[in-house]
Amino acid sequence: MEKIIKRLNYLIEVLPSRVNQFSEEEIVAKPKGKWSKKEILGHLCDSATNNYHRFIRIQFEEQPFVVVPYKQNDWVSIQDYQNIPFDEVIGLWTAINRQIVRVVSNIPEEKLSYTCDIGNNKFFTFSELIQDYLRHLDHHLIQMFGTSEI
Repeated sequence: MEKIIKRLNYLIEVLPSRVNQFSEEEIVAKPKGKWSKKEILGHLCDSATNNYHRFIRIQFEEQPFVVVPYKQNDWVSIQDYQNIPFDEVIGLWTAINRQIVRVVSNIPEEKLSYTCDIGNNKFFTFSELIQDYLRHLDHHLIQMFGTSEI
């Protein structure tokens, strides 16, 4: 978990200044049928919110913990990230991920092996679910920046 915590702390520190290097036009440009950079960041807020709750609930609810998916396109649409001031979106992302770092930092080692049912007869350990959160985050950072080296 230390590597994940270190990466999240790094992103919390550097992402705000890195995304602010984009022009307003770059932030709101929507490739045909895809999210803008601002909407991608909004989606990452939704992902963080959902995973933040999962990371707490997994520790205290019946095993295996059933991971309930959410309709990501609907979430991005209803929250209208495209029209929210960008500093509010990055502020939300930063705050949620700071809290995720706190939660992950306090997970007892024995709970990391708890089982999570992710659907379609697939199961992750709690540890793998946390790793998948970071993998998903990095996937979208590559979309935004063209590289994971941010």
